[in-house]
Amino acid sequence: MQRVLILIGVLLLIAGLAWPWLSRLPFGRLPGDIVIERENFRLYFPITSGLLVSLVLSLLLWWWSRK
Repeated sequence: MQRVLILIGVLLLIAGLAWPWLSRLPFGRLPGDIVIERENFRLYFPITSGLLVSLVLSLLLWWWSRK
């Protein structure tokens, strides 16, 4: 459990440092993501982005559990 927490912390640190470059990726603006914009209201519902992230994480965890 300690290794997992340390790994998560390191990944969050790397993501925080790489945020200027990560924010340029099209997540949240992929085809299939729902965006509703009104006068004083904006709703993002990233269906496709969520599915893509889920797929990548599932593959990584599957690969990691095989070792």
